[in-house]
Amino acid sequence: MKSLVFALTLSAFLVGCGSTVPLNDVPVADATANPVSGAAGSDGTSGIKSGGVAPVDLGQSGTQASLPSAKRIVYFDYDSFVIKPEYQALISENARLIVGQASRKVAIEGHTDETGGREYNLALGQKRAEAVVGALTVLGVPRNQMEAVSFGKEKPAVVGNDESAYSMNRRAEIRYQ
Repeated sequence: MKSLVFALTLSAFLVGCGSTVPLNDVPVADATANPVSGAAGSDGTSGIKSGGVAPVDLGQSGTQASLPSAKRIVYFDYDSFVIKPEYQALISENARLIVGQASRKVAIEGHTDETGGREYNLALGQKRAEAVVGALTVLGVPRNQMEAVSFGKEKPAVVGNDESAYSMNRRAEIRYQ
């Protein structure tokens, strides 16, 4: 009888930990092809809009060690890992800098707000980091220069329990090493 109660409790716990938000497809547009629209986020946004990724002149190498921190952070919508169009220029600027410094390694850190469970947030943070890695790869950055890492909700940028704090924590940071 104890094993039956344990099995039922374990089953109920596992079902309760499930999520209906898909984390499989990272929408990334190829700058050389026609623009692709991304999957809709759970908040109803449609992902990447028509217009595609702007071309990048990879011949211009950056001379600075890295960009200011404000130019290394991509913010995401709630429960989404779709890169918004307003971050295309930021990603292009970082791609140009990384390609210009072939010996430099870059860590892309995915973060979430504190809503949701630990495992879910780690997975969502990983998808956010991988989305940025994918966008940088499309722009010519070699994958061996980048590493995608998730911190989930463990390293908030802003402490707080309101939407303004949550929105600042839903991010991917490009860290130069």
